[in-house]
This record gives sequence, structure tokens and C-alpha cells, in this order.
Amino acid sequence: MCAHVLVAEDDRRQAEVLRRYLEAEGHEATVVHDGRSALEHARRNPPDLLVLDVMMPQLDGLNVCRMLRRDSDLLVLMLTARSTEDDLLLGLELGADDYLTKPYSPRELMARVRTLLRRAPRSQRPVSAVRRIGPLGVDPARHEVSAGGDPVDCTPGEFAILAAMADHPGRVFTRAQLLEHTRGIDRSSTERTIDVHVMNLRRKIEADPRRPALLLTVYGVGYKLTGGAE
Repeated sequence: MCAHVLVAEDDRRQAEVLRRYLEAEGHEATVVHDGRSALEHARRNPPDLLVLDVMMPQLDGLNVCRMLRRDSDLLVLMLTARSTEDDLLLGLELGADDYLTKPYSPRELMARVRTLLRRAPRSQRPVSAVRRIGPLGVDPARHEVSAGGDPVDCTPGEFAILAAMADHPGRVFTRAQLLEHTRGIDRSSTERTIDVHVMNLRRKIEADPRRPALLLTVYGVGYKLTGGAE
């Protein structure tokens, strides 16, 4: 089963190891390094599973889990260096589906991932509402885009940009703001990369990419997504 897994781990070396293991098993892996980013990514583009480190900057994993559980049944596998029974129970009481203490074997973690994904098939998980902007449909939960009813194949970076803009139709995003939405997906992104993503998206969603009607340039500022009526 291929799944979208969000890894929230402030140890960048460990996060990279997890990303490689997940991708080797055919999963799509998104990596963030602080709790606030984990919360934002999980809400904006709900993954099938969140691998969540407890000790992280800005917002710790326990609070991330607590806040997500208010409105989501997202699968959560918590990682921690704390190994006391009280810590384990607290994580589970907050809604974690499984708990793994450090140090751990990546192979053991992959086994836990497989077990969790088998336990909750994707078709049985709650699906967030599809964003519809004119002829466009953006489904954050399924990571799908359609234009005029036809499926559109987007790269992870393109999808992150489109999903962010679909949440706020008509809002102007600067390149720097869009760049933040690709953090953890394309770590080599620059503001110039955003321009390339936009150019590629126009080829995929616009009737005439040379005269865009949906993904518009706001000169001197950035880009905005409209329903094509402007």
C-alpha cells in the first residue's frame, strides 16, 4: 500500500533516514522539522500517517497531537526519547495510534507503519472537502487535481503551491510565501523555482498558458488563483 506519510522530526539526519526508508517502500514522504510546520502541513494536506517526534521546536509533538485530534482521525505514530510509562500513557491518551521510543531500528518503524496502514485502509479515513475554484478541483486528502473534470498530474511541489492557493482563492501570494509551502517537499527550492512551478502548472491547468485565466501574475507582488472570471 502506497501512502502519503508526513515525518515531523527535528533531527535532520534521522528525518532523512526515515524519508529514504519510506520512499524505498513506495510511499510519498514529506519532511518537516518543527511542530508548527507539522500542524500546518497536516491540516493543509492531510497525510495518511503522521510520524511525529515528541521533542521539537516551536510546538512539541504532544501538543501537535492534541490539536490535531480536535478535528481529525489522522493516524499518528509518535517517536520519543522518553521511555517512562507515564510518558507513553500520555501520548496514547492524547490520541496517538502507536508509540516508539528512541533509539529504534528504522526497520522496526517500517513494520509499525505497515501495521498502522493495514489497520486503517485509506478508503475508510475521513476525506477533507475538495476545493473548487472555477473549473479546478483540488483534493488535499487524495492529493488530486482536476481541470474541467480531467485529472491533472502534479509534482509534490506544484501540488503544495496549488493547494495553498486553493484554500484562499483571490488572495495574492508572494513568492516567499509560496516557497514556505514547499519546505520539506523540495528543500532546494528558491523563489525562481516557484516561477518554474507556476509556469508548469499553467501548462497543465490553463486553456491557453500564454494567456492565463486561473493562475494569474500580480506584477511586483506574486501570484493569485481565481475561478477564471476576472
